[in-house]
Amino acid sequence: MRILIIEDNQKLAEALRDVLRQERYEADTVGDGEEGYELLRSGLYDGAILDVMLPGMDGITLLRGARKQGCRVPVLMLTAKSETEDKVEGLSAGADYYLTKPFETRELLAALKAILRRGGDFRQEVLSFGDISLDQSTYSLMKGEKGIRLGRKEYEVMQILMGSGSAIVSKETLLLKIWGSEGEAMDNNVEIYISFLRKKLTFLRAEARIVTVRNLGYHLSGK
Repeated sequence: MRILIIEDNQKLAEALRDVLRQERYEADTVGDGEEGYELLRSGLYDGAILDVMLPGMDGITLLRGARKQGCRVPVLMLTAKSETEDKVEGLSAGADYYLTKPFETRELLAALKAILRRGGDFRQEVLSFGDISLDQSTYSLMKGEKGIRLGRKEYEVMQILMGSGSAIVSKETLLLKIWGSEGEAMDNNVEIYISFLRKKLTFLRAEARIVTVRNLGYHLSGK
C-alpha cells in the first residue's frame, strides 16, 4: 500500500516515512498544503497522514475540499491541539482518525491499519464495466458465466482501470500505484500487463477493451 504524508515538519515527515517503510508501506512526503491537496486527490494513494497546520492550505480546508470532490482515501489527521472542539472539527471535515502530538509509533501504526481496513468497506466485491466484471474476492475477470483468474499485477491493473471507468489512467499512475519504487526498467511493466489483459479479454470474447491514448494513458471502452 502507498501512503501520503502531508507534514511540514521535515524531520517528523522523514521519521514517519522511515517507520512506514519498515512496515513495508510505500510512503511519500510533501510539506505544502496545496501540493498535498492535489496529491491526495490523484488516486495514487491508499491512505494519508495529514497535519492540521500547513503552509499554503491548512489540513482542515485541504481535507474538506478533497472530500467534496469525492476523495475517499482514508486519512489519519495529526495535530498539536487536544481540545475536543478541534477533534470534532477534524472529524467533521472527513478525517477517519485524529491523533494528538506527541504520539507513540505503535499507536500511529495501529490507527493507520484500522482506517485502511475500514477503507476497504467502500470497495465493491464485484466491479463492472460494459460486459465484463471483476470479482475482487477471487481475482477473476468474468464475462457472463465465463471467467479467468488473473495474476496479482494483472488484477491490480484491471482494478484501477475498472474503478476509473472510461476515464484515462496515466501510465505514471499505474507505475506508482502498483510498482512503487520497486526495481529498475519499470517503463515496460505497464505495457506488458496491459498486453496480458488484452489477451484475456480476447479469450473471454468481451466487447470491453483497453484503449491506449498516446502520451496520456489507458482507459476502458465498450458496451
